[in-house]
Amino acid sequence: MTNSDKFIKDIAEGNTFKGDYITLGAAMLDGETKTNAYVNVPLKTMNRHGLIAGATGTGKTKTLQVLAENLSEKGVPVLLMDIKGDLSGLAKPSPGHPKIDERHEKIGLPFDPKSFPVEIMTLSEQDGVRLRATISEFGPVLISRILGVTETQAGIISVIFKYCDDNKLPLLDLKDFKKMLQYATNEGKKEFEEAYGRISTASTGAILRKLIEIEQQGGDLFFGETSFDTQDLLRIDENGRGYINIIRLTDIQDRPKLFSTFMLSLLAEIYSTFPEQGDSGRPELIMFIDEAHLIFNEASDALLNQIESIVKLIRSKGVGLYFVTQNPTDVPEAVLGQLGLKVQHALRAFTAKDRKAIKLTAQNYPDTDYYDTAEVLTSLGIGEALVSALNEKGKPTPLAATMMRAPMSRMDILTESELSALLAQSQLARKYNKEVDRESAYEMLNEKIKQAEAEEAQQKAKEEKEALKRAESKRKSHSTRRRSNRQNPIVKVLSSPTVIRSVLGILTKMLK
Repeated sequence: MTNSDKFIKDIAEGNTFKGDYITLGAAMLDGETKTNAYVNVPLKTMNRHGLIAGATGTGKTKTLQVLAENLSEKGVPVLLMDIKGDLSGLAKPSPGHPKIDERHEKIGLPFDPKSFPVEIMTLSEQDGVRLRATISEFGPVLISRILGVTETQAGIISVIFKYCDDNKLPLLDLKDFKKMLQYATNEGKKEFEEAYGRISTASTGAILRKLIEIEQQGGDLFFGETSFDTQDLLRIDENGRGYINIIRLTDIQDRPKLFSTFMLSLLAEIYSTFPEQGDSGRPELIMFIDEAHLIFNEASDALLNQIESIVKLIRSKGVGLYFVTQNPTDVPEAVLGQLGLKVQHALRAFTAKDRKAIKLTAQNYPDTDYYDTAEVLTSLGIGEALVSALNEKGKPTPLAATMMRAPMSRMDILTESELSALLAQSQLARKYNKEVDRESAYEMLNEKIKQAEAEEAQQKAKEEKEALKRAESKRKSHSTRRRSNRQNPIVKVLSSPTVIRSVLGILTKMLK
């Protein structure tokens, strides 16, 4: 048996799956594509997470597109974080190209252009299904993590939530939360001190500043109603294909706080609401985070800790997380060690630092008798990758340099008119894009303050009226006393001692 025959045999044995699987392409050896030596990934292990890495322009996004298409065809819904804005073409079939035909002839797979069921979503004012969540849904612990507050400040946030629960004040958006913080140290200071203890104005001021930071990054658009139900990510179309939900994040790179907030909310909501999947043989939802190095570079400590925890736990819910980045070293080691499927496109060794990174990257892949992994990493062409997956028993499949299949959908974005037509047909857009601003803590507290001010003004007016009455009564009493003490001048003269003595003297003489 030749080395080539043994290689094909190893690939074939690594692809003997009992269940359903996805074909990524055909294996390559010594620069030759081994037609029909397919590189497959069992659907059963797709919830074991994954990595798609490689230098710019080597085909990472197209690999993501291929995975999303094939998952959709297998009835598995997909969520894509589209930071570059180049994935909307999944909604339209590929126009085809001679180079695609040539590639698929080498692989030994037919090329069948298709469109897929797509929902376009957004966190900002871009067109799409609006994704929102309420402050109450986050809860005090998650809000504290997002804001990165101190232990004392986290305690104050918990007190704020407790007060709102006790007084039936809905915390829906940022203005509700800001109003509560102001109320706790101003109009409601006495009430809070009596029920919960003294709240420091310095601490509430620090929390307010952190809230304003999120607000300036678009948090006022994200927090509120109608709150997005994560079950709507699990929709299947009438043909049994999973929906591909694309979140447009082209304007998110300079707003890491908003993205951290969204990711924490989404991961926490999925983990808390999705049922335990067990050994079902297929994932419930697959999430792809494109340009993940931007996320990890800018992410808060809270987001990083949450992702590390979720990666370890969320696969039991049937959810897989896939990170698309330039180099595996962009991903924290605690996360990287949990990733089952690794698709490594070419890396470029332009500097000593690049060469060192390539050696480290090569160590992340299984040993193989067929490749010098570090050397292959620099010689792969566009649309070629080293692939290592997990078989149905959770063991790594043989490492294979792979010529990747081409996407069946358009490798370009939708036009403005196509995007508008897609959104016009969206049931989710009709459900979530209607703005709701029902009465909540902000309005209720304003009414409470207004009522308190009215009562205070009424009491003050009453007190002023009573004070005027007392003053008038006092004035009248004083006037009466003055009048009673004032004598008639004649009476005053006649009653003087001198006049009295003179009169008595005259009377005495007359009597003599």
